[in-house]
Amino acid sequence: MPLGHIIGRCASRLSVVFGAAALLLAGCSKPAPTAGTSAAAGPSPMEADLARTLKAQAEFYLFKTPADVPGDLKWQNGAELPEFADPKAKKGGAFNYYVSDFPRTIRTIGPDATGGIRSYLLDYVEPYFMHPHPNVPGGVYPGLAAEWAVTADGRTMYYRIDPKARWSDGRPLTTDDVVFTFYFMRSPHLHEPWYNDYYTKHFRQLIVFDSRTFATVHPDKKPDLAARFGSFTPYPRHVYQDFGADWLERYQWRELPKLGPYQLREKDIDKGRAVTLTRIKDWWGADKRFFRGRFNPDRYHLEVIRDPDKAVEAFARGDLDMFPLGLPKYWYETLPETHPEVAAGRLIRFKFYNQTPRPDWGLWINRSKPLLDNRDVRVGIQHASNIGLVCAQFFRGDAEQMQTRSDGYGWRMHPTITARPFDPVKAREYFAQAGFATQGPDGVLKNATGQRLAFTVTAYSPALRDMLPILKQEALKAGLEFNLEVLDSTTGFKKMQEKNHDIALVALSRSVELYPRYWEMYHGTNAYADAYLKDGKPVTIATGAEPNPRPQKVQVQTNNMTMTFIPELDRLIEAYDKAESLEEIKRLAARIEEIIYEDAAWVNGWQRPFLRGGYWRYVKWPQGFNVAQTRDMEEFFLHWIDLDEKKEIEAARRSGRTYPAALQVFDQFKSN
Repeated sequence: MPLGHIIGRCASRLSVVFGAAALLLAGCSKPAPTAGTSAAAGPSPMEADLARTLKAQAEFYLFKTPADVPGDLKWQNGAELPEFADPKAKKGGAFNYYVSDFPRTIRTIGPDATGGIRSYLLDYVEPYFMHPHPNVPGGVYPGLAAEWAVTADGRTMYYRIDPKARWSDGRPLTTDDVVFTFYFMRSPHLHEPWYNDYYTKHFRQLIVFDSRTFATVHPDKKPDLAARFGSFTPYPRHVYQDFGADWLERYQWRELPKLGPYQLREKDIDKGRAVTLTRIKDWWGADKRFFRGRFNPDRYHLEVIRDPDKAVEAFARGDLDMFPLGLPKYWYETLPETHPEVAAGRLIRFKFYNQTPRPDWGLWINRSKPLLDNRDVRVGIQHASNIGLVCAQFFRGDAEQMQTRSDGYGWRMHPTITARPFDPVKAREYFAQAGFATQGPDGVLKNATGQRLAFTVTAYSPALRDMLPILKQEALKAGLEFNLEVLDSTTGFKKMQEKNHDIALVALSRSVELYPRYWEMYHGTNAYADAYLKDGKPVTIATGAEPNPRPQKVQVQTNNMTMTFIPELDRLIEAYDKAESLEEIKRLAARIEEIIYEDAAWVNGWQRPFLRGGYWRYVKWPQGFNVAQTRDMEEFFLHWIDLDEKKEIEAARRSGRTYPAALQVFDQFKSN
């Protein structure tokens, strides 16, 4: 239930002040000039637009006094939860790793910002207000918040900002930045439909009480409210004074202050070659309970190595400090247990079982393309795609085919759905129903007009190049031709998000949450901007609107890479997003999975229950190596460099000294 608009005399005056975009200060004291304003020059264009927004959206942005914070709240701070890093980890040194392509931007939001190095600028290193505990399901630990509280009705969350939280330029984090962040995320200037929708649909009100205290009101009760909606990070209001319709280019390479432990300085950007992050001296969060022992290297050097085969060779030479060895050829051929450095114990291989929702690897069929808009063709492609052979041959038995769109969430999303089997005979039956019944001399089916049954499969990772011929040769058994296209990660993902592919071999890393999200990948408004009309105008919600029978405006830069637009599915997704109990969420998820299965626009890919990789002996980890919910080696930045041992290992490589060698297996989180 949203909070009321009962505001005392003092708070009423504050709401007028805030409507003028003044600083957020406690009580009824007179506000100081805002960043970007001066008595002479007046507010910046952004501040002027923010002031107009606060006035126009006064039902969303509310400003009250500290006295309005309920006195019966049960504040939490995660003190009962265990630490997961090693507080004795050593700081210092330069860590050397790689990225597969140079980023198109160092913005962490907006077009082209999801690829490249965003993980190192935002996802892995910038603190959220609260974080889900990676070893305790349902646990939440503080980040930017010192403490938080959820109301009894489960719809409102109160935050108190850690008074030590500071931007890297020395300015304190305040509710000024929180107000700007919501304005920023909801602005059409952002050019990010996902964020626009998320911060509009899932947040009913933002209430500010003073410079450190605020609350968010949500339209629906959720079983994981704090973990789901408290996991966001703010943006610095004082450096976005020229934010507006044309902001993207101005901020493409602009150095911005950070709340996290690392900064990327302009002088450390070597265009096309490398970027280097530098740990911030006297970082405010260094001794915070769930941050200590993490973010240990002084410098994090990321070299651009576009060919993964060359990258693993660089690791074996000692140019990189660690490397993921998930691909079988790297594990079994390039760096097997008989490799000289592995056998000498100087380079250590590991296998770590994690507990996370699995990345949704598979073939994403663009159903807006000719022929692919025919369900018979799509079902035929399902039966013509031999993912089982990919698991057995390419992954050498180390992977298995996913059964539903959302494996790995702790329960089976649907009781009976399984992946369609590879069956060339059945595939040909479906292709024949679509008009492709005659086989040409090259083995490819044709229709009555002579059109061949051929599509391009686009992969965005050169590491998958050896997998594609398996799919191609097996598909031909069903009369289907797969033309193969392998692009670099940035170019490939951009093509897919702009919906220019036929079939994409891709995966999205799944958020570690209690239950999956569907809106991003399957709601029709993420396929077409004009999917739904109300009074003749496009709207973003299916409920109460009319589906457009002939949508024209493709919605780019979204994750609906199958271009799915099914009104029944959209209504179910909207009901799912509003569901308040886990039982209702599970019921709706099962029906959603049924429709996705029947539509056949996603071919079930593969999954593995573990991470596999290698690191040089001087790289150290906490006891047990990592946390249950990590999605890769680096995600929680638990590793560090033993500089003395690094010198020792470098000398040992010259002298031939060896160490005990053994595969490290960490199975404490392995599912039974």
